[in-house]
Amino acid sequence: QVQLVESGGGLVQAGGSLRLSCAASGRTFSRYGMGWFRQAPGKERAFVAAINWSGGSTNYVDSVKGRFTISRDNAKNTVYLEMNSLKPEDTAVYYCAATTSFMATIIKTYDYWGQGTQVTVAS
Repeated sequence: QVQLVESGGGLVQAGGSLRLSCAASGRTFSRYGMGWFRQAPGKERAFVAAINWSGGSTNYVDSVKGRFTISRDNAKNTVYLEMNSLKPEDTAVYYCAATTSFMATIIKTYDYWGQGTQVTVAS
């Protein structure tokens, strides 16, 4: 069982930066691949980024490549999403999730989810 708690969301101007954190409970955090998803108003939840158990492999949706960076610190049971050059279209609730699959991009392959953190990018 893994419990996930996101933090770090907020209101930022376009072009600004935010760093999201996702703290995980449990001693098995390092066994899980981790992902970030987002859900904008009126839209379905969508994949943003994923990282494997060691942090050695990452994957991103095309729209955030070069702007967002996913990373993890297994000693702290935490995964991060560094977001730079933010755009209004990045506005959404951001969720972290844990999976036993490798580099999963599909929602149903994730077993555990956080409650989400709101990111609002003003133009």
